Amino acid sequence: MQGRSMRGLMVLLAAFAVTGSVAASEAAGEHGEAAGVNWQEWTAGNEVTSTESLQRGAANFVNYCLACHSLKYMRYQRMADDLNISAEQLRGSLIPTDAKSSDYMLSSFPKADAEIWFGKQPPDLSLVARARGTDWVYRFLKGFYVDASRPTGTNNLALDGAAMPAVLSDLEGVKTAVFAEHAAAGGTHAGKAVERFEMVAHGRLKPEEFDGFVRDTVNFLDYVGEPAQVQRRSIGLWAVLFLLVFTAFAWMLKKEYWKDVR
Repeated sequence: MQGRSMRGLMVLLAAFAVTGSVAASEAAGEHGEAAGVNWQEWTAGNEVTSTESLQRGAANFVNYCLACHSLKYMRYQRMADDLNISAEQLRGSLIPTDAKSSDYMLSSFPKADAEIWFGKQPPDLSLVARARGTDWVYRFLKGFYVDASRPTGTNNLALDGAAMPAVLSDLEGVKTAVFAEHAAAGGTHAGKAVERFEMVAHGRLKPEEFDGFVRDTVNFLDYVGEPAQVQRRSIGLWAVLFLLVFTAFAWMLKKEYWKDVR
């Protein structure tokens, strides 16, 4: 009788623990991924084989990034061909009216104005995903927070002192970062641990929608860094299979020739 009571108590405690875990997960979900302190563990999770995601990412880049950042190794027509974008779609929403489809995707932002506004010319982003990694780009785009000491009024967790303002704040919203006074495991910045983020003003997108927006944009930059990577991987697989089959035939041929050799 006592054993059954103890087992019943343990089951009840386990049920409370599960309920508490679910409630905590739901509370974290209300604030999106940014509610956690482990911002350094945010991952892009992008899939460069998804044409739909790449199309959305291309539109995101043109509308929010191309004004300042160039893609000097990418032509509009190459992008359209690779991403199954029609000539009407390209001309209607993805290419400046004074540009040709054969042009490279270059920003028209004057260098002198950029240096006055930001202190430097915005970098070309053709190879940023290859140089920094897709996860870093994802964290950078999600890592802006209010910092009154900065000229732009914001700072960035992934790149301290970033000259770039929070250009996606109308989508994400404006948030402040609450730092601990001591370094702790997970999510540190400038020697401090990030305890939480607090929303000052909400954006036009829900947290999960903004995560998807950033993921599509990162996916597009991943594609731009190596446009032929999907074809390369596909060809590489067949090449490896051919070499394996060829090796098997070569081994059998060698065995046949050397069967009488003692």
